[in-house]
Amino acid sequence: MSTAASSESRLPWSLVVPVKVLALAKTRMAAAAGPHRQALALAVAADTVAAALRCAAVRDVIVVTDDPVPAAELAALGATVVPDRPDAGLNPALEYGAARGRAAAPDAGVGALSADLPALRPDELARVLAAAAGAPEAFVPDAQGVGTTLYTVRPGVPFRPAFGGASRDAHRAQGARELLLDGIASVRRDVDTPGDLATALALGTGPRTAAVAALLDGGRPARPGVTG
Repeated sequence: MSTAASSESRLPWSLVVPVKVLALAKTRMAAAAGPHRQALALAVAADTVAAALRCAAVRDVIVVTDDPVPAAELAALGATVVPDRPDAGLNPALEYGAARGRAAAPDAGVGALSADLPALRPDELARVLAAAAGAPEAFVPDAQGVGTTLYTVRPGVPFRPAFGGASRDAHRAQGARELLLDGIASVRRDVDTPGDLATALALGTGPRTAAVAALLDGGRPARPGVTG
């Protein structure tokens, strides 16, 4: 490995994770989750953030939220929590979080990570970030091949997240490198529907998601969480 490539692979990252106000989160899970919908949304976000914080390539996780409940729980895990400014939608919130990250660590790469990855594995995230370090701008498509679960830029590169709708095509169109690595299912498996949750549970979610999922399944034990 060249000196330049080795330096890229060791690039530290600040990851921005947007977390909705719980009353508005996981609406497509409403029928399946019932009174546990908000608890599920919090559990999924907490398992995502906990796994990201355990990734050796991650310097810090910046959570953007205006909800005091996830703010307190995710701060207790070790995340830096900032308010949603300018409260103008997802991408402006990500840009605000990224600016905070760059102010704290200008030599780190910056990424926007979905809060909906309860099966996220730190080693898989590390592999993706090592690959992302080799491109000015990169992204990982979601499992459906329509959206995006991770968008990254190297230090000094303009941060231009294009989340929402067909964000895979949007990130491709602006020249970001698509990262389609083998063995990164946990980085691509976001959870919006009951089917998504079942697939994530089969991969092995973190303990918080597994515990709430057990309540949705008539109290039967879910697959044990393995991502911590």
